[in-house]
Amino acid sequence: MDLSEKIKTEAYRLGFAACGIARLTPLENESEHVEKWLESQYNGEMKYMENHFAARIDPSHLVEDAKSVISLAYNYYSRKTQVDGAPLISKYAYGTDYHIVIREKLNLLLDFIRQEQEGADGRGFVDSAPILEKSWAQRCGTGWKGKNSNIIITNRGSFHFLAELILNVELKYDDPAINRCGACVRCIESCPTGAIVEPYVVDARKCISYLTIELKGEIPDSFKGKFAGRMFGCDICQDVCPWNIRYAKENTEPLFSPSPDLLNKTREEWENLSEEEFQSLFRKSAVKRTKYSGLKRNIIQS
Repeated sequence: MDLSEKIKTEAYRLGFAACGIARLTPLENESEHVEKWLESQYNGEMKYMENHFAARIDPSHLVEDAKSVISLAYNYYSRKTQVDGAPLISKYAYGTDYHIVIREKLNLLLDFIRQEQEGADGRGFVDSAPILEKSWAQRCGTGWKGKNSNIIITNRGSFHFLAELILNVELKYDDPAINRCGACVRCIESCPTGAIVEPYVVDARKCISYLTIELKGEIPDSFKGKFAGRMFGCDICQDVCPWNIRYAKENTEPLFSPSPDLLNKTREEWENLSEEEFQSLFRKSAVKRTKYSGLKRNIIQS
């Protein structure tokens, strides 16, 4: 096997569900789209998305002598559900924070590459740098960007975390992914808050995930009663996607398995959640990002 094939084989051994590779050249076609999105203020309070624009378009700003981008996807789908009537947490936050889990696997894959080829080096990223992850996933052939802006992987669906390795070596490159959404608009029609303002464009200010995680102040009155029972994140646009309905499979990562305490809490128990319980239940969870006060605000809203 050549190095590219070895990398993919090792990535799958480590548990990644998809792996694609592309030559690192600036994402010129994305520049205008990102600028228009920011000008429309669709990023809301996520002002950090306005920073490091050059690196977003050209990741060579992040890694010296960068030549290749490896796009990876890691399954987090779960069929496990919370008790009826309980405010809901997005599937991606059921278990251990994905940054912790995937970072370790990226480090292992990078170490493998260094051992396989002398002089090979690079950096791994998992939602931790100004990288247009979805654009690279599409260019690398990992998956295509759906109308809800999530990456959809053929015969696997969209319940996947994305991560990247940027390397200083030339590799064998994959073809970009082909969009297979067709005429389907289920995700657009199913969004309770109308956040998908047009195909492939999400106004974060209307998105339940943004409102329950990123927004730090009070939730606007216009969204009250529209959370469809969500208290942290939202999976609605993914739940209705035909690719997920047909192909989503239970993840095999033990660290993503939700605790019985999380699944079995009733609405009353969530409403009476203490800060001590919050800290214990979400000690290594992405839910900590919203903080105790934020989660309590969301529980009331849900």
